[in-house]
Amino acid sequence: MPALLRVALVLLLAAAQGGAAAQGDAKRGAYLSKAAGCVGCHTEVKKDAVPYAGGRALKTPFGTFYGPNITPHPGAGLGRWSEADFVRAMRLGMRPDGEHYFPAFPYPSFTRISDADLRDLWAYLRTLPPSARPSQAHDLRFPFGWRFLVTFWKWLFFSAGPYSADQARTPLLQRGAYLVEALGHCGECHTARNFLGGPKRDRALAGTAKGPEGDRVPNLTPAKLKKWSDADLKGFLQTGLTPDGDVAAETMGEVIRNTTAELTPADLAAMIAFLRSLPAMADEPE
Repeated sequence: MPALLRVALVLLLAAAQGGAAAQGDAKRGAYLSKAAGCVGCHTEVKKDAVPYAGGRALKTPFGTFYGPNITPHPGAGLGRWSEADFVRAMRLGMRPDGEHYFPAFPYPSFTRISDADLRDLWAYLRTLPPSARPSQAHDLRFPFGWRFLVTFWKWLFFSAGPYSADQARTPLLQRGAYLVEALGHCGECHTARNFLGGPKRDRALAGTAKGPEGDRVPNLTPAKLKKWSDADLKGFLQTGLTPDGDVAAETMGEVIRNTTAELTPADLAAMIAFLRSLPAMADEPE
């Protein structure tokens, strides 16, 4: 199917969802927001910062991106959005005005979130206390601030559409793959990128020497994890402590506090099982 036709069909689906009578489950959406790490990217790093009110800085080779306010404030947040607007942002990386989002917003992973989970996430976001904190403009190097360039980036590196389970996998591995590749968007940080910021798909989850903040991001394939037992890995993802008593780096420590430590035992086991099933790959060279 041609790419433009595929996008048009997805937009029609999003519009249909926006008019659907079905209501999302906000309580379940709260859990999904933890699995997706939403609070980390959308909360400023300072004492007493309002959760989800935006302001988190992400430094990249292209400049600094700032997470927007996603509370239901009608001016500063998503208060005037429809559910269809939210689905289009998550599924297609597009704003309500039709402009592209920069892929620092991990829609290349979030596009794979299921329709039901998107509905529940939206229901949860609508329950947040509104914050009037204005979203901060990105500070990007020339010419990366030109949003029309994202069109070409999408042609090269983006495929829209919900997750399609590999039926050759067990239900446990299917769930783990969905958590890692869609909701948890682990590959956004743990996969090396080329000079255009596109992921090296043949190196998925094998780590990178140049992560979002310029630091090395660990390899998640069995080449590295084979030294850890399932209990070791579970303990790390719940507490941030390694088997030898070291602690997770600051960025991963926050992911653990906000996300993996909040997962149910079943979901944590599914993630570990999926990571164990990956092909082993050596670390990305410096």
